Amino acid sequence: MHALLAISPHFDAAKFWDALRPDHDLWRALWTTVYVSVLAQIAGTLIGVLSAIGGMSRNRIARALSAIYVWYFRGTPVLVQILFWNYGAGMILGWDLFPREVNVGFTTLEGAVLAGITALAFNEGAYMSEIVRAGILAIDPGQMEAAKCVGMRRRMAMARIILPQAARVIVPGLGNEFNNMLKTSSLLTVIGVYELLQDTQVWISRFFLPAEGYLAVSLWYLALTSIWMLIQNQIERYFGASERSEDERWYTRFFGVRSTPAVMR
Repeated sequence: MHALLAISPHFDAAKFWDALRPDHDLWRALWTTVYVSVLAQIAGTLIGVLSAIGGMSRNRIARALSAIYVWYFRGTPVLVQILFWNYGAGMILGWDLFPREVNVGFTTLEGAVLAGITALAFNEGAYMSEIVRAGILAIDPGQMEAAKCVGMRRRMAMARIILPQAARVIVPGLGNEFNNMLKTSSLLTVIGVYELLQDTQVWISRFFLPAEGYLAVSLWYLALTSIWMLIQNQIERYFGASERSEDERWYTRFFGVRSTPAVMR
C-alpha cells in the first residue's frame, strides 16, 4: 500500500503514515470517540425503551408524547440537534444546562462533551424506539396474557417476560445503530469536542495536507467499526439473534459476501 500511494506526486505518503501513527493526542481523541459513542448509545437505548413502551401504552398522553418525540428527532438533522443542545437549550432555560466539567470517575467530561452525548442520545432514542417497538410486536401477544394470568402486572410482565424475548429481535438493530453512532460522533467536532475528526483537522491545519489527513482518519474509523462488527457478530450468536450460519467466514460480516444457496445453484 505504501508503494501504491507513493506513485502519486500529489500525495505525501510519508506524511500519511505520520498522520496514521498514533500519538498521545490521537489516543486521547480515539478514547473520546469511543466513550462518547458508548455513553450516547446506552442512554439512547434506555430512552428508546421508554419511548417504545409509552408509544404502546393505553395512556393517550404517553402515546402522543412518544409519537411527537420520534417525529421530531427522526425528522430533523442530528447536526442541528447537536448545535441546539450546545448553544440554544441553555439560552431558552436562562441558565447553563451543562456544567463546565463533570468528573465521572474514568474521565472528566467537558460541557461540550455532555451536550454532544445528550444530543446523540436523544437522537438515537428516536430510532431505538422504533427498533424496540418492532421487537415487542414480534412477541406473541399470548405471552402478555399468560403473564397476567399468573398475577403479573403489565409493567412486571414487560420487564421479565416480553423485553427479554424481544432482545433477540432488538440486538441486531441495536448493533447496527452503534456502528452508526461511532461515525456520527464525528459531528461533535462542530462544538469543539476533541475526538478523531477534530484531531485530524488540527493535524491538517499544521501541515496543509487534507488528503493525507482525511484518508488516515477514515482508516481509524474503519478500524473501529470493523472491531465492533466482530463483537456484534459474537453478541448476536450469544442471543441467538444472528441468521448467519455457523460456518460463515469473517469476510461475510465485513463485505456482505454470501455463498450461493444450494437451491440456487
